[in-house]
Amino acid sequence: MIPGVEINTDALGNEVHILGYFIDWQSPDLGALLERLRSQRVTRAQRMVERLQALGVRVTWPEVQALAGGGAVGRPHVARALVASGVVASVAEAFERFLARGAPAYVPRAELTPREAVEAVRRSGGVPVLAHPGWARSAPAVAHVEELVGYGLCGIEAYYPDHTPAMVSQYVDIARRYGLIVTGGTDFHGGGIATRVPPGSLPLPPDVVPALRRRWESLRAGAGS
Repeated sequence: MIPGVEINTDALGNEVHILGYFIDWQSPDLGALLERLRSQRVTRAQRMVERLQALGVRVTWPEVQALAGGGAVGRPHVARALVASGVVASVAEAFERFLARGAPAYVPRAELTPREAVEAVRRSGGVPVLAHPGWARSAPAVAHVEELVGYGLCGIEAYYPDHTPAMVSQYVDIARRYGLIVTGGTDFHGGGIATRVPPGSLPLPPDVVPALRRRWESLRAGAGS
């Protein structure tokens, strides 16, 4: 098992997700950041529910909390509550009609920059990786890879269910250009959210995990020198 985290950030009006592999999950610094983000997510989701209610939409905060199952609350749980109440037919429709950026119930999240996320992962001893760069809301981040590398970015998630072969080739080339490792993942968030494909369903080249481990060990060695 590799301890990891996915941190949502904002840049230039778009979402940029930063993955952290081999993090010290007991790091007080990282723990404090994640606790702050979780608290802000709860407040944001509550405000979205309030906006939906003001629009006459049938959804309650206890319903959203129940769908989160005691975990971190976010927009996907509000979306699933809308599906459960029959307001929309799918999570995608919930986002399109109510929860996406610019939609009537959208509430901006407290801003965290990609640099802050990358640096937080590095401070926790982890390997920061740019997540699913082909994802529409993350795509602009590709133009800023060089800047992120300067902050400590170590990899790019080239292998992803929604990436076409041409996109994978593009991101592998970017990784080579900047000396980054290449990773992959399914973005599984429990079903009905994100890509909805099961964990382990995405074939990866055999060297992906060993290369990730080597980069982590290199970072550890550098920190100890």
